[in-house]
Amino acid sequence: MGGKIKNSNELEFVVFCIENVATKLGVEAERVYQAFTEQSDILHGYIVPEYEVLHTQSREYIVDDLIDVMKENGVEV
Repeated sequence: MGGKIKNSNELEFVVFCIENVATKLGVEAERVYQAFTEQSDILHGYIVPEYEVLHTQSREYIVDDLIDVMKENGVEV
């Protein structure tokens, strides 16, 4: 796996995901980033490869989906 961020749109989307999940969970964005990169492969194994589909969804859907993915992978912040 391991999708690489290809352009500024994907980078902006990754930042959007991290910041909005952090807001919903009431934690610092840095903790979500670590959860997505150090505790799991959610960033490069899910968010980046699924960018084309995910970025067309609503903010609420994206945040809830990512929290579900975190739970499925046993990732906590």
